Amino acid sequence: ASADEVSLTAPHVAHERAVEAFNCVLPEIKSAVVASRHNWDFHEPKMWSRAAGLSDEKLTAFTVEDDLVEIRTGMVSYGTIIFGKIRIPAVNDELGEGFIHVRIHDPPNRGEEDVTFHSILTMEGKRDADGHPHLWRAIQVKAEPLEFFNE
Repeated sequence: ASADEVSLTAPHVAHERAVEAFNCVLPEIKSAVVASRHNWDFHEPKMWSRAAGLSDEKLTAFTVEDDLVEIRTGMVSYGTIIFGKIRIPAVNDELGEGFIHVRIHDPPNRGEEDVTFHSILTMEGKRDADGHPHLWRAIQVKAEPLEFFNE
């Protein structure tokens, strides 16, 4: 699916079904956060720089019930794509609170047991004339809109 093919709902507070869906894949989300940070720290430490000095445990000390602050959903032929903005409680720096943007998928007709984790948004932006990025951000600012991403 692409942004052109999926019409997302307006951003809103997570409803019970979304909370259940994110809880089904919470261990995978936390594992992906840790893996992404370790991978990016090797290649470009600026990507997770807002988490510098935090242990993996502190970085992933978020819960769905307390920290899933916003979702957007989109229907596709193979189910529902759910985008979520999750607060990272340990990050509150000069940019304010920190959030990760997460994409999960809920296939139709089977409840939550088949929900799958898809990805975490990692932004490379402010590209120069040669296309090289000068901004790397995995932990988003509160004002960063929750938009379609396909990583």
